[in-house]
Amino acid sequence: MVQLSRLFLLLIALTLFACNNAATEDASEETAKEETATEETTNNPNEFGAAFTANDIVSYDDLLSKMSEADSVMATVQAKVEAVCQNKGCWMNITSEQANAEEMMVKFKDYGFFVPKDIAGRQVIMKGKAYREVTPVDELRHLAEDAGKSAEEIAAITDPKVELKFMADGVKLLSE
Repeated sequence: MVQLSRLFLLLIALTLFACNNAATEDASEETAKEETATEETTNNPNEFGAAFTANDIVSYDDLLSKMSEADSVMATVQAKVEAVCQNKGCWMNITSEQANAEEMMVKFKDYGFFVPKDIAGRQVIMKGKAYREVTPVDELRHLAEDAGKSAEEIAAITDPKVELKFMADGVKLLSE
């Protein structure tokens, strides 16, 4: 009976130690996650994704000019939002103030943040990488659906498209 009591006490002690240790590890992991989030994101309601200082801003038209000479460009760009994903705000299209300028599809690094769905027509500053990429038909159709296009418009998409894209680390929505 004494051995059974000792075994029981040993099991209780091990359980308490294991629970305490796990709680300490969980708390340490949470603290580390919070510190990382604080370094990478902002609490400003008009800023999304990684915090950044808006230095050396180029206009969208200047970026288009740079992209005619390079495969990709790291830049901080100011542009007008043309459209936003109406499901989640998980992408946006930007455009120039100039007529007939090429639009740019903007996605957000690691699908890690979204923008408000009602910012079409507003100006943004975004930091990241511009590049060209072939977008397959199925993705073009999916994006058209997200944008609220009609079934006829979606069905009319039959060819892949080389598009100008931007992978944004962070986005700042400018005041109206």
